[in-house]
Amino acid sequence: MLNILFPKVCVGCKKQLLKAEDILCLECIHSLPIACFHKTGSEMLKNKFYGRFLLKNATALIYFQKRGLTQRLLHNLKYRKREEISAFFGKWLGAELAENNSYKEIEMVIPVPLHKQKLKKRGYNQVEGFGKEIALALNVPYRDDVLIKISKTGSQAFKTRILRFETEEVFSIQNLDEIQNKHVLLVDDIITTGATLEKCALQLLKGENVSISVATIATT
Repeated sequence: MLNILFPKVCVGCKKQLLKAEDILCLECIHSLPIACFHKTGSEMLKNKFYGRFLLKNATALIYFQKRGLTQRLLHNLKYRKREEISAFFGKWLGAELAENNSYKEIEMVIPVPLHKQKLKKRGYNQVEGFGKEIALALNVPYRDDVLIKISKTGSQAFKTRILRFETEEVFSIQNLDEIQNKHVLLVDDIITTGATLEKCALQLLKGENVSISVATIATT
């Protein structure tokens, strides 16, 4: 009855979804600019972090394009309370990583955290569903109590990598002993300059013998 009164529509094109479709219709899925570095073998994303910290693997599902479908999806996820978009992409990527030898060694999934004030205002971390679904597919713990953000910053969208790194965006590590000797997958919604992921990774690397891989929904 609810589907009749309030039919589910595609986030991309607003057409009514078919019974087997979720979030996006097949036409919009096929129009996404796919990245999937875990499938192509490209190290383009990994090379973004060259000389910044030691990284085992890095992947993203899609390329971010302004004024297009990917921007609309992330905008709905972050600002219009469509948190189910996060889980949609997590199920997609999780299924692929579970079949990829490079990611079968992952032992824990950790999200980039939000500051508690922003978390309270938004009501959810936009990367939570993404990370939880990947952890479920890999059969490993999802831990959002390892990294915390202890400073509040505004939007980072138009800042250079240097400016981002110099802003008061500070993270802290908790439960350090629980990540020792582990291969951790650090997850976020989008990579632009990589400064936020770099700061998080440097905290995680305070743990003894920690290895880090990165996975995001999108990359610029």
